[in-house]
Amino acid sequence: MIPSEIKRRIITQLGNALNTTITVNGESSIVGGCINNAIKINTNKGDFFVKWNTNSKANMFQSEYNGLKVLKDTNTIRIPNVLCFDDDFLILEFIPPSNPNNAFWEVFGQKLALMHKQTHSKFGLDFDNYIGSLCQDNTQNKNWTEFFIQNRLQAQLSIGNFSGTLLSDFDKLFQKLPNLFPNEKPALLHGDLWSGNFLAKNGDTPMLIDPAIYYGNREMDIAMSKLFGGFNSDFYFAYNESHPLENGWEERIQICNLYPLLVHVNLFGGAYINQVKNILSYYVG
Repeated sequence: MIPSEIKRRIITQLGNALNTTITVNGESSIVGGCINNAIKINTNKGDFFVKWNTNSKANMFQSEYNGLKVLKDTNTIRIPNVLCFDDDFLILEFIPPSNPNNAFWEVFGQKLALMHKQTHSKFGLDFDNYIGSLCQDNTQNKNWTEFFIQNRLQAQLSIGNFSGTLLSDFDKLFQKLPNLFPNEKPALLHGDLWSGNFLAKNGDTPMLIDPAIYYGNREMDIAMSKLFGGFNSDFYFAYNESHPLENGWEERIQICNLYPLLVHVNLFGGAYINQVKNILSYYVG
């Protein structure tokens, strides 16, 4: 369960955020996260979601708070209300779990398309954040290919223990990338869009959580959504109707997913390295 000292600060800060006195009546664990602990706390003011980690980086929850706020301010897709944070916890509105209904996926695709239409003059972001527990360098760049190579692929290759052959194959791939991606404006991305990072409020309202936001090529979010099995086909149809993807996007999915795959290798070990090797083999032989 949650350490008593963290619990004390949670009660204090939640009370400050709500301008009231908080009494905790109970707490229950929430499963699903790989990096942080999560609980639901029941209080005299209702239920709240608390994410906590005694080993978190000093600004991890602040950057998540900032990312959620950026997404919320777009008024395009729903975000749980963010109440407060500290170095080792983040408190959000609690959304009761619910399975997506038949209307959910079309709405989700339309709302993500709207979010992706939020643009910027450069790729990246004006603050760094985290992908899992790994720092995500968002130093801005006007060129997507350069940003993708330097701030995404090379950033992960530099912290892992990769073979010389694999690094050489990446160098060959880097030479081909300028000719692969279409020329599109930077799009506001969720940055870690898999099935564990969205909610279906009341079954029909999509809500995003756990972002690793930046302005990038929007195919990154679409590719990530397909990495672990993909979303319902209605999602992709509705997205493409609202914001058509450029020709060849399906062929570029594997390239985009090299980034989350390298992240998974660095976080969880070598089980994902074969997927990386297979993608490289296809593109560089």
